Formats: sequence, structure tokens, C-alpha cells
Amino acid sequence: VENMETDIIMIKSKKLVIGILAHVDAGKTTLSESILYLTGSIRRLGRVDHKDAFLDTNDMERARGITIFSKQAELSLGEKTVTLLDTPGHVDFSAEMERTLQVLDYAILVISGADGVQSHTLTLWKLLRYYQIPVFLFINKMDQEGTNHDALLAELQNRLDERCVDFSAGHSSEEFFDQLAMCDEPLMEEFLEHGKLDDASIGLSIASRQVFPCFFGSALKVDGVGEFLEGIGQYTIAPEYPEEFAARVYKITRDSQGTRLTHMKITGGSLRVKTPLTNQKPDGSVPENQVWLEKADQLRIYSGSQYQAVECVEAGTICAVTGLDHTRSGEGLGTEISSDLPILEPVLNYQIQLPEGCDAHSMIGKLRLLEEEEPHLHIVWDETLGEIHAQLMGEVEIEILKNLILERFGVDVAFSSGSIVYKETITAPVEGVGHFEPLRHYAEVHLLMEPGEPGSGMQFYTRCSEDILARNWQRLVLTHLEERQHRGVLTGAEITDMRITLVAGRAHQKHTEGGDFRQATYRAVRHGLKKAAATGSCVLLEPVYEFQLEVPVENVGRAMADIQRMNGTFDLPQMEGEFSVLKGSAPVASMRDYQAEVISYTKGLGRLFCSLKGYEPCHNADEVIAAAQYDAEADTDNPSGSVFCSHGAGFVVEWQDVEGYMHVDSGIHLERDELAGDSLSDDDRLNPADHPGRNAPRQYASSHADPAGYADEAELEAIFARTYGTAKRESSRFKRTISPASATAHAYRGTAAPARSKEQYLLVDGYNIIFAWDELKELAKNNLDSARTRLMDMLCNYQGYKKMNLILVFDAYKVAGGQGSVLQYHNIHVIYTKEAETADQYIEKTVHEIGQKYDVTVATSDSLEQMIIYGSGARRLSAIGLWEEMQSTLSEIREEYLDPVEPGQKYLPFQAIQTINTENGEDK
Repeated sequence: VENMETDIIMIKSKKLVIGILAHVDAGKTTLSESILYLTGSIRRLGRVDHKDAFLDTNDMERARGITIFSKQAELSLGEKTVTLLDTPGHVDFSAEMERTLQVLDYAILVISGADGVQSHTLTLWKLLRYYQIPVFLFINKMDQEGTNHDALLAELQNRLDERCVDFSAGHSSEEFFDQLAMCDEPLMEEFLEHGKLDDASIGLSIASRQVFPCFFGSALKVDGVGEFLEGIGQYTIAPEYPEEFAARVYKITRDSQGTRLTHMKITGGSLRVKTPLTNQKPDGSVPENQVWLEKADQLRIYSGSQYQAVECVEAGTICAVTGLDHTRSGEGLGTEISSDLPILEPVLNYQIQLPEGCDAHSMIGKLRLLEEEEPHLHIVWDETLGEIHAQLMGEVEIEILKNLILERFGVDVAFSSGSIVYKETITAPVEGVGHFEPLRHYAEVHLLMEPGEPGSGMQFYTRCSEDILARNWQRLVLTHLEERQHRGVLTGAEITDMRITLVAGRAHQKHTEGGDFRQATYRAVRHGLKKAAATGSCVLLEPVYEFQLEVPVENVGRAMADIQRMNGTFDLPQMEGEFSVLKGSAPVASMRDYQAEVISYTKGLGRLFCSLKGYEPCHNADEVIAAAQYDAEADTDNPSGSVFCSHGAGFVVEWQDVEGYMHVDSGIHLERDELAGDSLSDDDRLNPADHPGRNAPRQYASSHADPAGYADEAELEAIFARTYGTAKRESSRFKRTISPASATAHAYRGTAAPARSKEQYLLVDGYNIIFAWDELKELAKNNLDSARTRLMDMLCNYQGYKKMNLILVFDAYKVAGGQGSVLQYHNIHVIYTKEAETADQYIEKTVHEIGQKYDVTVATSDSLEQMIIYGSGARRLSAIGLWEEMQSTLSEIREEYLDPVEPGQKYLPFQAIQTINTENGEDK
């Protein structure tokens, strides 16, 4: 596999990681027992009801008869070594299950033949599709009365995927091949050509999720399980892994002695005992202050509650590693990238009530250890109320957590009645700014905050040039954006579904420290939220259930009325025998206790299946906001104002006045500029994990400049003296009509293109134009000097006819020790910038100085640069606009003086223009 300039060596593995998933009580753990028994991994069959199942190792699991924590077991299928991961089936422990999905090669989805496809089964199916995991289905409990093979297969094809195919019989029949051929085009071609299908081809279609094999049987009676195992061994393909080390952490636990265990899958190379491990990445995506380096003290291969310590583990192996104290779930080590946050999230918030005499602060530290193992808990300490809060999935998880705290820490806690976990977002773009400058500290951050797609979570990008803010500071800002849950300003709830892009910032060469950017970043986020709230762009979100309600026909009217009363929506009822089925969605707050109500009015015949759909605008937002009584201004842990320095002392500026004090102008003025109707495209953004700063528009000044962002007055005077000279210039003749591009921009804003009466200046960003014009770009590929000379000649002709003051600026900021230079090329000025000064910076400070006094136009196609220029009072001309201007000028010259020109001639020679200008002693 080719990667950049090098080839990655891929190693064929014989290892598989297979997870078992199911709705609770579908028989998942029983199937695991049967698989382990038939493969010789255990000597006798255990049973859940007998409390001796091999993988239910925890006392709470045995007492309740459910799987709470994911477990692993090792087994062999022919030449393949399989790690079997048994995952929780109860919806309250979905987060534990989802973490396991990150390391699976295949999944086994167990469905109860007596119950069919249930609500949580649909949730599992969506997750498997999201993580793109190939699936084998085992339809269990087929020994029970009332189960119907054909009806169940039809339900699977209807509710899950039409490519669910029965593999339990007739593996070589023509009808079986015909069904498979209908699922995948390559299989169809092979079947038409050969009249049969090869096992390898079928395996490839399964691995690419084009076919979903279905097997029927009874795990309790070990009926059909052997055939199921044969199918897995026959149709699975062991993956290939790169030779270079990589690993994915999927959970953190502690053993009975309290030793911290990091469970990971080796996804490349191998790992030996005492090997140093680090989270540091070659691209620098992990800030230096968060980099850790630790040794793998011990490597354990678990099977049930027992483990074997080994010296080395190879790619494809699931192992537990001791000696690592800073790892986290979802983290990628080596060349492995970190995974996204889980899709399933708790929607209920509970206060953890401590017994009298228990110190809350010491308890927080202990609960943080549990949060490492269960990241979705979101343990929060409310300093104002002196309360500890946690987010949980439901009542069963509460009981488990209570027992776990008592067992682990000896503290008997209680939980309050749960409250809904609300979230906040914005509906329109807004710029948030943050400044932190107490004495001997300095940092400024500008963030563009935009609404994201529903369910997209928080996304962070950078669009700030490294010439303005160094890469390490940009990384730090992105880290501070990601490291915490930022609170909204309506109820103090977590914000979500938002894209935040770093567009500008500033550091001080001597006084900036890492913590300064943390403060500036947090304040920028809050400032943006306050601005959005002031304009009504902040929205409160609530969790919404997707439900399926099955009630007797005579109760459907009551059910429909209930759903409407709960502010829910539903499709037209569907008839299934004597039952009506309603499908729709409704707020979690309204449906929390509806299950008991359904059982009551249907006399036990009704069934309600709910799964979390996501977050939507709150149906009673005003009521919730009023009840929360959240005062954003009083939240001292999340300030929205900024700190500035004057006469050696810091002072606080409230959020509504902050923008008037800022040292950097990001160029984004949403209230007046085009960007208000056109947010940044994905092509404009840069993923901070990739190449920050590459192709990013430049901002105002580097950290080497003064805090105001401009050169001092003496430097400007010197620049203009050596650039323009002191001779008095004649009046300008640069008075032709505005270019089509400029006219379009004015029409868009509803403003007239003003007449030009002041002395005119045209500043041209040289390299921007060269690489925007096809002819010059092609020329530059072979010889950049030739492209520069051609551009200068073209601009000389243009200036000679238009008579404006034309300044052509080229970047030379990477020339070490460069002092910059000013050349007089015929009738134009050519500037080469000094070290650490880009063409954009030179143009920006020039425009800032002369923009109000003279009529200044800047030719560039850098969109953000154009906005900065516009904000400084100058006119903008795109590269295409300049091309059109010059072509129009050439046509005018030809018509008036030199028509016709020689065949094939594109540009007039400079000497011809000089002759025109001086002919008869007057300018023409």
C-alpha cells in the first residue's frame, strides 16, 4: 500500500477479533458458552441462571443474570485464533458495548426468535453500520413454541437489511447462490459466469457488508451452534496489519489488586514487555505539556477471569497492559489515530448524595478513577452548590454504580431523581474573541463559531497562518477547545453541534505562557455564545426518543392522543393482526415514565420500545431556562469578558465591549460582510491533525510585531519614503469604470460603486497573481524568475496607460537575514519583503496607514485578505478582476493607437507604451 514516498509493508494475520452483541435476554452469554464449549476452550457448559457462566465473572453480573462489563475469551477456529468479546446487552450499559466496537473485525448479532427485532436491536444495527463492521446473525431460541423461521427471516430483511441471507442450510444449492448473487454485483457476475460461487468471493462480500449471513438455532441446547461456527470459520477473512507498531485503547479497568489495566488491540507491528509507549505523534498533534512516556510493565492475555502473562503480543491481539497511568479510552498509540467519541450518550443527570461526614473533595478524586473506566459518567463538581453530579443511562446503571462505589471505596452513596441532560447550540455564525493580558502575560484568540449538522457534535479547525500564530500555539488553542465541555449561556448546559475555527490570534515573544491561551480560548467561546444569545441565535436542545408503540387496536386512539400530549410526532398507524403499531419520536422528558402507563391502560398487552434518536430544539425551552435560573455573568468559572493591561495593571472588559479593545482584526465582520450569508466551506478549513497553516489565509501580524499589530510610525515613514519618494505626483488618470467582479460585489451589498477622486494606488500581491493566472502559473513551473518578469512587464503596460501608483509586492519573508528591497522597474515599484514579513502583512499595514487618505485598491484572490482590506477602507480586486481590467485596457490601447497588432501578439511591448506616453510631449 503506497503511502507518500514510502511503501508500508503489510503482514497477513491469522487473528480475528469477534464481538457478540444483542438486546438483553436474547441469549448472548449462553451462545458464548456454547461457542467456548464446542471449540474446547471450556470443559463444561455454564448457565446464566445457574450463575456459573464462564464470562460472567463479576458478582453483580451473576446476581442479576446480565452482562455489565465486556469480557474476552480465546478460542481457535481451524488455523485462525479468535478473541471473543462478550458485550453488555442492557441498554443502560450501551457505552461499554460501543467502546468494544472500536476493535472488532466481525460482529455476531444475536436475536431472540421469540421476540424478533427489538428496539435496542435496531440501535445496535445502526452502530454496526456506522462503524462498518461485518455482521453474522444468530437467531436464537428457535426451540421455543411460536417461533417461525420464514417469518423471522422476512422480518430481518424488512427491518434490518434485505441482504440478510439464510446460511443455515443448502450452502451449495443453486437457490442459495442465486440469493447471494442478488446482494452483490461481483457475486452476480461470478454466478452468471460459473454457475456457482467460491467461498473466498462470498467471504469478501461479507467483509464488505454486502451480505449478512443468518443462522438459526438454540444456544441453550447447542443446536445449530456448530454449523454457525463452521460458517464463521469458512467465510471470515483475517485482516492484514502494517509492520510498524500501532494500537487502539478501547477501555480502562482495574484488577482485584487495584492495578490499572489498559485494554488495547495491537493494530500494527508488535509490542514487547518494557517497551516505552507514548501518545506523542510525529505531526505534533499532541501538545508538549500533554505528552506522556511510560513503559509497558506487563502484557496480559485474558480469558474469562484468568490471564496469561506474555513477553510479546503481535498485531491483531487483544491484551491488557499494566504500567500505563495516562491512557484513555479511544486513544491511538503509535501510528494509530484516536477514535471519535461514542454515539450513544446518557440523557439523565443525577446528583450523587454522600453520607454525612464524607469529604466531597476527596470523593471527587475517587470518582474520577471510575470516570476513567466509564468516560460517559461525566463526573462534575458544582462549586456553587457543593454538589457532585454524574450522567447515567438509567436506573439499572444507578444500582450497579452504587454497588461499585461501595465495593471499591467503602462509601454508601445515594442518587437523586434524575433530571434531563439538556444541551445548547447556535443557529447563526458568530465570532468569539478572547484576550488575556494581566501583567507579564499575553494571549489573544479569535474563533469563528458556526452551527453544525444535528448530531455532529463539536468540530474544531484552524484557518490561521503559521506566519501569524506559530503552530505550537495553534495546537494549544485546539487542545483547549477539545479538553473540556464548554457550557452554554442559557442554562449552563454543554454546547454541541458546532464548528469552531481558529481564524486569528496573537502571542507575545517573551510573556506568553501556555495557560494564557487556555484563558483566552475559554473566554472567546463564551464571548461568542453571549453574542449569539444577544441576537436570539442560541438554542436549547433536549434529547428525543425514537419509539415504536404496539397497542391493541381499541387502544390506538388513546395512544395517539398521548403522543400528541407529549409533544411527539408519529406516522400513520400500521395494522399487525389485532395490534396497531405507532412509530415516531417524542421528547425524553415527556416519555420517561410512559412505559408503566402503557402497561396499565392496555392491561399488560402493550409494548413500548424506545431508543435515543438525538437532540432537537426543546419543546418548552422558556420553561426550562426559567427553572434553571442560570446567570451566565455570575459564572466565574466561565467568564465571557477579557483581561487587558494598561499602565502595568490588568483590567477586565465586559463581553459587550471586548471587540473595541482587541489588538487583532480577524477580518471577519459578520454583521456587515458577505460571510454572514456564506460560512466557511469544508475545503477552506484545515483539520488540525493534518497540516495546520497550509493554504491558510494570512492574518495581521506575527508574534514578532508590537501588540497593536502594526509597524511603528517611524518604520512606516521610512517604508513610504524609500518606496514612493518625496516628489509630488501628477494627478491620477486611473479612472475607468469598475471591473465586473467589483461591480458584482457592490451589487451584492446593495451599494453603489463610488467615484474615484483621490490619488490612486494599486497594490498587487505578486505570487498570488502568478499562481492564479494560468499562463504565469505554467511559466512559473519551469522558471519563477521568468514569471515574475512577465508579470512586471504586463503591469508596466497597465500602469503606463492608467497612470496610478502601482506597487508590486513579492514575499521574501523566508530569506534568512533578509532586509527587504525596493526596486524601480520602469514605471512601477517592486517590493521584496524583509525576513518574517509576508506580502500580506506589508500590504495590510500599508493599507492601514494610507487607506483613509488615498484611494487604494489591492489585487489578491486571498478571500480572508480581501475582507481585511475591505475592513481597512481599501477596495478589493480579485486576480480574475485584475486580468479582466488588463485585457480591457489592452483592447482600448489597440483601438486607439495600435490596431491592428501583429498576429499572435498578446501583450504590447513596454517600449510601445513609453512611446505613446511621450509622443508630442503629452500623456495619452
